[in-house]
Amino acid sequence: MAEIVLGIGSAHGPLLSTPPEMWDLRAKADRENKRHWFRGKTYDFESLLKERAPGFGDQIDAETRRGRHKRCRAAMEVLAQKFKEVNPDAVVIVGNDQREFFDEGLTPSITVYRGSQIYNHQHLHEDVPGIAIAEPGNAPEQAVNYQGASALADHILDSLADENFDLAQSDTTPKAAPRGGIPHAYGFLYHSILGDTPPPSVPIILNVHFPHNVPKNRRCLDLGRALYRAIKNYGGFGRVAVMASGGLSHFVIDEDLDQQILTAMSKGDETALEKIPENIFKVGTAEIKNWFPVISAMNETGRKYHQVDYVPCYRSEAGTGNGMAFVYWE
Repeated sequence: MAEIVLGIGSAHGPLLSTPPEMWDLRAKADRENKRHWFRGKTYDFESLLKERAPGFGDQIDAETRRGRHKRCRAAMEVLAQKFKEVNPDAVVIVGNDQREFFDEGLTPSITVYRGSQIYNHQHLHEDVPGIAIAEPGNAPEQAVNYQGASALADHILDSLADENFDLAQSDTTPKAAPRGGIPHAYGFLYHSILGDTPPPSVPIILNVHFPHNVPKNRRCLDLGRALYRAIKNYGGFGRVAVMASGGLSHFVIDEDLDQQILTAMSKGDETALEKIPENIFKVGTAEIKNWFPVISAMNETGRKYHQVDYVPCYRSEAGTGNGMAFVYWE
């Protein structure tokens, strides 16, 4: 039977792969955005700045940005080295899709990818300021295929069906628009954390963004416990890792929320996570839900939680940016 030997949670925001001197590329888009989501309400940039007065102007100078970018990259290296050190036989990755894999014609709530090949390539996003420059963090220059763990994926599908999960499954990654290949939530981990040499893997795709079939907090936590049981009862691999990609709060940073999440993780307090209002998890902050299945699965293992770093990467005086977190359980 398999054992979950490692859990990892990592942010994947574009600022991680953008020189800090160029974070203003995204800040320009922030200033033009009329619908910033923050604590259950929407704001244009000026009203968001007023709401968060006196603002964060003291945290967006070049020196501060460089220091925080350096901390993030150092934390990523810790996670990469930890994965190499533990050297699991397979990995299950929980992330999300942003209309890269699915389109408006079909938006499943929870999808298990069971293909034998996982295609990843760069997509330049020429029309989105500050995104194209970060794309090399999500994929190598030349397109690549990673090995899927099809038998483990099928076992997860069967096991979770026995626990009354209604799942979608996919056998191939699209190579056409809008992006093609595996979503960047996975591409970032494969490329920037696992160095394009992952063991056989199973991507699990959550719909955290698009109404109305977003899995609720409790369902995400239940999913993690069910994943733990499924992996534990699988005989094809001996040692398995689970990883979460995304978060924490963005595109408006909410350090209070981020610390609430991190404290709950450190205490294994799933009740606290479940009680967070669902309307908090909108826009980028919704990616925190990708972490919930990994948190509950690792709580079941009893393995120790380690926080490598938490870095609020502000890119504007109104507090836009990304709360970057890097953790592992071992």
